[in-house]
Amino acid sequence: MPRLLVIFSSLALALSLFFIAAETQPAFAQDTAESEAEDEAIVPFALPEDGPFHPENIEIKNNDAISDWYRSAHADAAAEAFRHWDGEEEINPVCSVCHSGEGFRAFHGLDGSEPGVPNEPIPTGGVVDCGTCHNPGLAEIKEITFPSGLSHPVQGVEAACMTCHQGRTAGVTVENAIDGKSLDESDGELRFVNPHYATAAATWLGGYGGAGYHYEGQDYSGRFFHAQPVSTCNSCHDPHSLEIEFEPCMTCHQGESPADIRIARQSYDGSGDTDKGIKSDIEANAAMLLDMIRTYAEEVVEVPIIYDGHSYPYFFADANGDGAVDQNEGSSVSYNAWTPRLLRAAYNWKLVTADPGAFAHNPVYSLELLHDSMADLGGPLGIDIAELGIRR
Repeated sequence: MPRLLVIFSSLALALSLFFIAAETQPAFAQDTAESEAEDEAIVPFALPEDGPFHPENIEIKNNDAISDWYRSAHADAAAEAFRHWDGEEEINPVCSVCHSGEGFRAFHGLDGSEPGVPNEPIPTGGVVDCGTCHNPGLAEIKEITFPSGLSHPVQGVEAACMTCHQGRTAGVTVENAIDGKSLDESDGELRFVNPHYATAAATWLGGYGGAGYHYEGQDYSGRFFHAQPVSTCNSCHDPHSLEIEFEPCMTCHQGESPADIRIARQSYDGSGDTDKGIKSDIEANAAMLLDMIRTYAEEVVEVPIIYDGHSYPYFFADANGDGAVDQNEGSSVSYNAWTPRLLRAAYNWKLVTADPGAFAHNPVYSLELLHDSMADLGGPLGIDIAELGIRR
């Protein structure tokens, strides 16, 4: 009897172990499968696990975008925009916001710091890198403040475009500088107000953005609204190459390039030629305004002025009228005989010409600024631009 009890006990124990194993086996197998899946998903390297291989055969899914960016001005590490501070080996905080990805991220607090101009200079060698426009934190930026004081709503990558293409000054900067001064009297305290470069966003917003100097009594066109699908920077510019694909434009426009597009049936430059693109009218009026600036400086201020687009602050003195920039101990003499009337005209001229795409970004606003500046200088010069056929 005891022997039979032992046999039954052993059998019961075996059956118990069997059922326990049967219950736990699926969970164990599931855990093992999940562990193996996790190990397979984690690939801490980009190269293939097995060789031999050739680097050029490795697939990079965004290779085209990287190649386009690499050929763009945003990635040109040899350009003046990124090498200007090489001698100091650091970029001052204000300039770093747009001349380095690191400075841009610090300005918007995308690096975890408090938003605002960086507290310290930024090392040289950076460009407008991938992390500038692809940072997920851009989605949290809802508005960008312009030099005029305007806060403009933005979405996504618009925050990057409008931060760096808004210019550094506005019409109000000029207004404050000339406030209370006699219009046609030289003032040694006045200096040229530079709107900066590639001011596409400022041009695009027009009078609403307040980038230009607005003459009293005049109304100015606001943001340039294009056809409905064309409503953002990336509507026209490839976000990586920055190039413009002209083919979509031909849905509504004719021509060989954007410069051939004309938006009006009237001539603005007095030529009467409405077959050319509106860019030609803007360029012609800008050239005429620059001639009037020179004439005003020579005849009214009696201190000739010379413009040199390759040297800051661009406008230089030619006190003896010999056609050459005055020199002082080997350095060019900046123009220092500004009158309020001359300064505001020169500012508007520089603003319009600083944006090579002004004819597309906001041609109407550009023509208004040029017209009003010429009309203002024309007073003391005895020139009636209406008689010249110049239109606003």
